[in-house]
Amino acid sequence: MNNHGAAGDLIVRINVLATVLFTVTALAAAIVFEGFVIGLAAAVALVLFFVGIFAFLWSFWNAIQRSRGEQVAVTQLYFLAGGVAPRSVRTTMLLALAVQCVVGLGTAIARPDSADGSPGTSLALGVLVPLFGFGMNGLWAAFHGHYADRVSNNPRPIDQNEHHG
Repeated sequence: MNNHGAAGDLIVRINVLATVLFTVTALAAAIVFEGFVIGLAAAVALVLFFVGIFAFLWSFWNAIQRSRGEQVAVTQLYFLAGGVAPRSVRTTMLLALAVQCVVGLGTAIARPDSADGSPGTSLALGVLVPLFGFGMNGLWAAFHGHYADRVSNNPRPIDQNEHHG
């Protein structure tokens, strides 16, 4: 087993599998551009968006708890920067996020009008999917990331009854 554990591996696998599912359904909807396939792509995009919101908030909450004793930066949390994650995890997670961005934006641009010619399609929902990627990055970093210990600027604690100044 590697140094980030089975739970960390599960987050990476879920992110990759969800990205593949999103990519397949979004591309199929952009190509076929008919009823069921468009509805399926929209449903996948919305589910990933809402799961992403939950994951983002959960990761932020846990990062706040960790920040009491460790120095947690937003770039570390959501972009896995600064050595917070092993290179393999960081590469996989950021690649999944990049694919989500490209596919979401690409399929929305490819079909800007509905089949009846009216502006806007359900493919535009794909631009919301990268929040899933950010949420997964945050979950991984909040639970499995390595951060530097917080350094206190106060060399000794102040006694409650001590004169403060």
